[in-house]
Amino acid sequence: MAAATYPAGGTFFDTLKKSFTDVPVDASKDNAISTTEFLEAAESLVTLFDVLGSVAFNPVKSDMLGNVKKIRDRQLAAPTLSEILQDLVINELKEKKHTATEGLLWLSRGLDFTAQALRQNLSNPSEELSNSFRGAYGNTLKPHHSFVIKPIFSAAMSATPYRKDFYKKLGDDETKVQEKLGEWLASLEKVVGILKEFMARKEAKW
Repeated sequence: MAAATYPAGGTFFDTLKKSFTDVPVDASKDNAISTTEFLEAAESLVTLFDVLGSVAFNPVKSDMLGNVKKIRDRQLAAPTLSEILQDLVINELKEKKHTATEGLLWLSRGLDFTAQALRQNLSNPSEELSNSFRGAYGNTLKPHHSFVIKPIFSAAMSATPYRKDFYKKLGDDETKVQEKLGEWLASLEKVVGILKEFMARKEAKW
């Protein structure tokens, strides 16, 4: 994907079907996250791996999209019990099932991995993407991955483009790219923080 695919002055973030900045979070109801917008934002996030441009990221993408599907399947099966992400989990567990709940746990780890990698890179202008992604992988997904999966993900970390090429792919105006990335990241980090706290609760365990 080249920067030329965006309108003049536009960025990658203008192409997202749903941004994490658009995901409703109701602070008055224990930070309730709206399921539909969350899933659409997660699907849109995965397109970022296309910008990274290596087939090595395909396993990362398919893993995250597989977890989105598990959650959406549950939402479709029990729509009235699943409008809020946290309710979806609690209601599924009441039925002695945990397919979607497990999917959300893994998806939240994948989102955390992406958020940490990009935050690290944005905060350290001299750091290459591969180092940022490798560090984030060690903090988030790696401790939960088997010895079979680790090399697959490690290959993806090594296949990231050079920092300067990656940011060019996000848009022509570097200042605007960094501004939009910062806004999107802050919203993603907020949602990830809520999910990590919720998934650690007793009521979200199976």
